[in-house]
Amino acid sequence: MAYISEFNMNDIDDEYEKLFRRMNPPRVVIDNESCKNATVIRVDSANKHGILLEVVQVLTDLNLIITKAYISSDGGWFMDVFNVTDQEGNKVTDEGILDYILKLITCAHLQSLGPESCFTSSMRSVGVKPSMDHTAIELTGCDRPGLLSEVSAVLTHLKCNVVNAEVWTHNTRAASVMHVTDEETGGAITDPERLSRIKKRLCNVLKGSSKSSEAKTVVSHGITHTARRLHQMMFDDRDYGRADDDALNENKRPNVNVVNWHDKDYSVVTIQSKDRPKLLFDTVCTLTDMQYVVFHASIKAEGPEAYQEYYIRHIDGSPVKSDAERERVIQCLEAAIERRVSEGLKLELCTTDRVGLLSDVTRIFRENSLTVIRAEVTTKAGKALNTFYVRDASGYPVDSKTIDSIRQAIGQTILKVKGSPEELKNGPQESPTRFLFGGLFKSRSFVNFGLVRSYS
Repeated sequence: MAYISEFNMNDIDDEYEKLFRRMNPPRVVIDNESCKNATVIRVDSANKHGILLEVVQVLTDLNLIITKAYISSDGGWFMDVFNVTDQEGNKVTDEGILDYILKLITCAHLQSLGPESCFTSSMRSVGVKPSMDHTAIELTGCDRPGLLSEVSAVLTHLKCNVVNAEVWTHNTRAASVMHVTDEETGGAITDPERLSRIKKRLCNVLKGSSKSSEAKTVVSHGITHTARRLHQMMFDDRDYGRADDDALNENKRPNVNVVNWHDKDYSVVTIQSKDRPKLLFDTVCTLTDMQYVVFHASIKAEGPEAYQEYYIRHIDGSPVKSDAERERVIQCLEAAIERRVSEGLKLELCTTDRVGLLSDVTRIFRENSLTVIRAEVTTKAGKALNTFYVRDASGYPVDSKTIDSIRQAIGQTILKVKGSPEELKNGPQESPTRFLFGGLFKSRSFVNFGLVRSYS
């Protein structure tokens, strides 16, 4: 069965726009018959810079896995084919989800093609409506052990509740987008003086003892696509720069190459790396924000390795012009892929949400010499669903006894080790952090922290 979506021309008032859309209507076809192992999504439309990213963003935000993609947009026409599966590797068969995909992709195209967009801005997440339910805080600065703990402690002290957050660290830099609410009202924080105070306090935390001018805090009430903003923030913070002694990590980097095809005035970008979820979004997002247009592309990610090939030009129509520009493209794409690599030990926390929860949990990590290298914090229906990627602050493998102590104190069903805990050290020696736990939990149990309920 094929699902087809075409735009209703009666929704456009301007006669010129009606004619343009009648000649080039967005068309989305979802096919579950032609491919044995995946759902095939075909997208045809008039072309404009940013459309490819919007479509990939829709598929990524729905947690679909893109196993193959073929992209062509020469001659002002955009034609894409995506093979997708769900998280378990199966075809997408739920009719409600298929219909939702059709509507979102069609709307994403109209949003990029004209001023009567379905949503407010192509920079925003497709399908997300403006809301005053929370205040968005963007943070960038130098990474250090315990930074997330310090930031969340300040927010708790200022009576802010973190309802959603995403934290990335890469190449000594850290960036975060946090959605916070007022502890008393449960809504967005609107008082200008209070917002200024929050911003000032967070800037002081980010600067630390160095008083670096590179720390930055932005507070807003607008909506944003979190992953895209994180890429933009880290790019602006120049996290793609390499240290002089970074040659030791050369073998861990994705293999990125850029050559010019002079006969066609294209630059050809090839990327070989380990496959992972959202890889295509991360690379397309970076190329788009660097003002490059993808004219053709081929993506294959059906095993542990992913291969991506892009034929690009700068938005001014030129290919990559110099060795310096070529090196910058390579570094920025490497950084885009590395930012979301799931290094460290993965811990998942699921419990009843409350003000100060994030502060308490990350404080326990910090006091036991664990540093958070990436985090995803979400709340839904009063439940906190938090994922942390942690490492030993000294660079050693995480001591399994430390994790056992934390889980025993919090609750085995509340904090879980997920995936393959390759960074877990199972040495027989006593961890020095166990003494820290002994003193800590004699005076305050996790019943006091509110992580588990006390029943009498």
